[in-house]
Amino acid sequence: MENEKEYVIRTDLALEAQEMNVKDDPDSSDHDGVKVEENEKDDIKITYVTVDDEGAARIGKKAGHYITLESQAIRKQDTDLQVNLAKTLSGQLRKLLLDSGVQEMDRCLLVGLGNHQVTPDALGPLVTEKVLVTSHLFELHPETVAEGYRPVSAVTPGVMGVTGIETSDMVNGIIEETKPDFVIVIDALASRSISRINSTIQLSDTGIHPGSGVGNKRKEISKETYGIPVISIGVPTVVDAVTITSDTIDFLLKHFGREWNEKDRPSNALSPALNPFERKTLTEEDYPNEEQSKAVLGMFGQLGEAEKKQLIKEVLTPLGHNLMVTPKEVDGFIKDMAHVIASGINGALHPGVEDGEAQSYSR
Repeated sequence: MENEKEYVIRTDLALEAQEMNVKDDPDSSDHDGVKVEENEKDDIKITYVTVDDEGAARIGKKAGHYITLESQAIRKQDTDLQVNLAKTLSGQLRKLLLDSGVQEMDRCLLVGLGNHQVTPDALGPLVTEKVLVTSHLFELHPETVAEGYRPVSAVTPGVMGVTGIETSDMVNGIIEETKPDFVIVIDALASRSISRINSTIQLSDTGIHPGSGVGNKRKEISKETYGIPVISIGVPTVVDAVTITSDTIDFLLKHFGREWNEKDRPSNALSPALNPFERKTLTEEDYPNEEQSKAVLGMFGQLGEAEKKQLIKEVLTPLGHNLMVTPKEVDGFIKDMAHVIASGINGALHPGVEDGEAQSYSR
């Protein structure tokens, strides 16, 4: 990836805040300023996290609302599940807008962050191409606009390495001239877990920091910056070599842990030979105990997750090997995800767009 790459490492905050909460108190779902709720519908898991000022100080995240949708719709290329994901996204985005005080006919500015020429970073620009833009119709041909549609404009400011202009300053200038009532920002993220690549959509009312994923932290795009509600939509599309290495080590330990736990089961004698194409799921329950971890990996097996990642980072980064990696199917994944997000946005912003028809409005 080029130096101008502006990934955001702030990914899956609802899941990360939940994980931090569980580590502190496994039996608590509402602890020290962090409230966690979960539900699941149509194979889509939804995690809600509300962080107040106390919780923000404890977990190091901004106070606000974080929603994460988990689904295999994109990775499995399941069209029906993608339609359900778009409907779910629409409902959650609509709720977040209401909670932010956005009214039905308030003017919206959509900002697609990213570099159109870099496939895993092209999500924002692709979404802005697919959303239903109506502001020009309200200004030039208001008689053609039916009820149930709001003024929506969209812009792709590009990345600082290409434009030479601070992204936040460019957005600020557009806001000053067009006077929207709220902003929706769409961006690709750098994931902290292999399993979350192209399988989660994060919504938040806390804004976004372009560039922080590769240490190029730019001015934030948030309500504090512009004085109007800012909703961010992010999807992890890349992962770094440190995360891949760390996750692979965890998968190996879980694999050995499962082998230890199941080695004496009579059913294993009837098991077919190992099939490399067979999908299996490794869970936290498969993780071996400390003694077993040490037997496999020695002293390294005793390190905590943070210590392990820090050690790997200290080794790879000076060598220039902490690469950013994306799946080989990224071209199809990004197109499908852009269509899902654009459909969800169209359904959320325009009451006149029926949930079942939102996909038809994405160009």
